[in-house]
Amino acid sequence: MAKSLQHRINAGRVAVTNQVDFFHRQFGQVPSEWKEDDTRVTFADFAISERIFAELRQAFPGDAYCSEESNPADEAVSLRSGYGWILDPIDGTNNYALGMTSCAISLALLKNGVPVYGFIYDMSRRVLIQGGPGLGLLDGTHKASVKTEPLERQSIIGLHFPMNAAHYRALEQPLGIYRVRCLGSGALVAAYAAIGKLDGAIDFKVKVWDIAAAYALVLAGGGEFHFLDAPLFPIETFHPRLPPTPYVAGSSHFCKAALDWMGKPANPIPLATNGANEPTNE
Repeated sequence: MAKSLQHRINAGRVAVTNQVDFFHRQFGQVPSEWKEDDTRVTFADFAISERIFAELRQAFPGDAYCSEESNPADEAVSLRSGYGWILDPIDGTNNYALGMTSCAISLALLKNGVPVYGFIYDMSRRVLIQGGPGLGLLDGTHKASVKTEPLERQSIIGLHFPMNAAHYRALEQPLGIYRVRCLGSGALVAAYAAIGKLDGAIDFKVKVWDIAAAYALVLAGGGEFHFLDAPLFPIETFHPRLPPTPYVAGSSHFCKAALDWMGKPANPIPLATNGANEPTNE
């Protein structure tokens, strides 16, 4: 692994874990307000975003930095080349503000527009999930992977509600067969598919900051990630007004079934550059 990548992985891990105490102290206590897009935001969202990026910028001033809580008036940030970071300082802000534990800090490291490593701090279990394609997947201190068993009646899938009538009709049959979980955190739903707690996940409303880290985790765990519209990665530019990126992800068995339900072909997954073959003397 190239030193440039290893240094960033180490720094990203430290930057996220350094915010865990603050994340817990503000939980269920911090005031909130509603943004123009009808999503909730808190002081803690802005504080965590500023603190993580301030720490990373000290070590990597030339990297690109993108957060859900960027000012909508800000110019688009280019992610075409080099390293970049995409942060959702609190994924599941509704849960967080109301004192419900399904929420997370989600940080993705990208290279040339593709996530190569992800960090998701799971508040409910007090665990950091981390990994990247070719670099393995850890759920806390334990190795993890997607589920390998075929779907059965006891299989559990992650969904996001509400969904429109067309999506509900496409999923009406599987909704009557499989167990369903809606956590209120897009990052956690996809991360739980990566570590095998769910067979897979389907979401029609997530934005890039919700799933950039989870994308790396799913591939690290041997899973598949398919976008239902055009593939998101490699992403060329970031802006806080980017549109939703509907997807299915999880085990190969789940993804095959889910794409059939949606009447969608499999989209090719771009290979992430994990730096394993780069020079180590950078």
